[in-house]
Amino acid sequence: MTKVGIIVGSLRKDSVTKLLAENVAPMFPEGVETEFVKIGNIPLYNEDLDTEENTHEEYTKFRNTMKEVDAILFVTPEYNRTMPAGIKNALDVGSRPYGQSIWDGKPAAIMSQSPSGLAGFGANHDIRQGLVFLNVYPMQQPEAYIGGSYELFDDNGKLNNEDTKSFLQTVVDAFVEHIGRFK
Repeated sequence: MTKVGIIVGSLRKDSVTKLLAENVAPMFPEGVETEFVKIGNIPLYNEDLDTEENTHEEYTKFRNTMKEVDAILFVTPEYNRTMPAGIKNALDVGSRPYGQSIWDGKPAAIMSQSPSGLAGFGANHDIRQGLVFLNVYPMQQPEAYIGGSYELFDDNGKLNNEDTKSFLQTVVDAFVEHIGRFK
């Protein structure tokens, strides 16, 4: 069994990013388990909260959860042409303490979404830059930029565009193949 941790960059309860992730999770095949990893309750990284004598409980919970996943799918909006603060904070918390990064050597994929035609391009590449430094192996192709995202869901939160569904399935299939390279 392969376990994929899904990190959603938007912390809003009813976010389009979360809808996208919820529609993508069931696209993974049998033998791949997905788990949504919450990042909204992790305090901003502060070394004072992360000492040998006393580590913040949320840091420990997040790190332990991420140690159990084999791969990571980031699903993100774009804020000011960059990644959301929650993802940046998760990357920082997971990279500490020095020499014990929970990210090291894991495969990843990034899906970005936006109501605009740029489709979160800046956030997608901002995350990639951080992952490369953390020795994470982001999938190169196909890239997943989902534009016009506010129009892609019906009133029940389901994808209503067959071309988008088909494309996302292609991305998931390629990601599963990418993960297989690291087993």
